[in-house]
Amino acid sequence: MTFEEVLPRLKAGEKVIRNGWGGAELYVKLVGQSEHDGEHLNPYFLINVRGEGYTMFTPTVCDLLAEDWIMVD
Repeated sequence: MTFEEVLPRLKAGEKVIRNGWGGAELYVKLVGQSEHDGEHLNPYFLINVRGEGYTMFTPTVCDLLAEDWIMVD
């Protein structure tokens, strides 16, 4: 799948990963709009990495153009 195909599914709360990564990456998910310390927090992507937990994720140009995105349960 392309990033354009998985984006609506991320917005619906589903998790995705690139098949080509094949490493410790478990999934990417979208965290919706929220608040932190009384301030507005815009939506952002998180990636869950085995043994490291969550970190912010910003897709690279390669990620955006890749066609190996798959859904994760």
